[in-house]
Amino acid sequence: MDEKQESKGLSIAAMVLGIISVVLFCFSYISIPCAILAIIFGIVGMKKGGRGMGIAGLVLGIIALALYGLTVIGLLSLGSAISSSL
Repeated sequence: MDEKQESKGLSIAAMVLGIISVVLFCFSYISIPCAILAIIFGIVGMKKGGRGMGIAGLVLGIIALALYGLTVIGLLSLGSAISSSL
């Protein structure tokens, strides 16, 4: 019974960290560590039995990293376009 509670705790933590990382994806110093922890906790939580919230944390962590990556790529391409037009 105690192990099941721990897995639910990890899954809940994964989901909360995933939500935080998606909402604050513009702040890389908060978003990236939260997203990485959400992915790790989501995987561990799913293996221990807290499946639904573990999947949610995993997906949200991946989405946050993708949003951050797309933002960086967009800003780099914008800077390249601006510098080439000068």
